[in-house]
Amino acid sequence: MKIKIDKKVWLIVGIAVFVIALVFLVRLYSQQVNEQEQLRTSLTSRQTLLRKLTTDKETLEDQLEQAESLLSTSQAEFPESVESIEYGEDLFEIAHDHNVELTDLEPTVPTNIKAGAVTYSVGSFAVKVNGSIEDIIDFIDAIKTGDGFDLPWSAELESVNIEAGSGGTSATITLDIYAYKR
Repeated sequence: MKIKIDKKVWLIVGIAVFVIALVFLVRLYSQQVNEQEQLRTSLTSRQTLLRKLTTDKETLEDQLEQAESLLSTSQAEFPESVESIEYGEDLFEIAHDHNVELTDLEPTVPTNIKAGAVTYSVGSFAVKVNGSIEDIIDFIDAIKTGDGFDLPWSAELESVNIEAGSGGTSATITLDIYAYKR
């Protein structure tokens, strides 16, 4: 038994296959267009983010450069500050060892003095102490001889002003401390 299919049926089947293929292609094309639009949007946002990050990076690099410059400047000044602190610690210790009360310590910023090939750091101090006259004189002698300095420093007394009164004895001492710089 042979079934004969009419040309109209073939035509309808052909049109149906064509319509199904066309619907499939349109749907596939629509998905591709949506995906391209999403990619464009994503690309635009990424490019915007890249420009912002590039600007931020340049700003941060400028800030880093400024911070490094400030650090270099601060490091250059730091040793002088440390020396002043160390001198002060030694002066307080010497005062304690000689039973005087160090009531005021006013340092100046150390300077460098070059003598031939050797560079010395010189810090000036105004020191005020209270105690007995004997203890103050012992304190002055200890500073003058360098007794009690933890590091190899030497002091040169510039002036000593001793005041004795009913409230006790006090002295104002102005001195320069010399330290060898390596």
